[in-house]
Amino acid sequence: MTHSTVRFSVLGMTCANCARSVERKLAATPGVGKASVDLSSASADVEYDPARVNPETLAGAIRQLGYEVGA
Repeated sequence: MTHSTVRFSVLGMTCANCARSVERKLAATPGVGKASVDLSSASADVEYDPARVNPETLAGAIRQLGYEVGA
């Protein structure tokens, strides 16, 4: 199994609970091995299996929570 890593800018997080919500949502996405969200840098690092999920799907999961995803 090959893993890839992607970093997203997550715009709109205002508290630690926001970051935890994003982290939990990403971690629960099938194909994600590890997700780490940092409130201070407004970023999310995701390790995923590209055979099971793609970055567009991961960005969509973040948007479902009401946050914007930057480059």
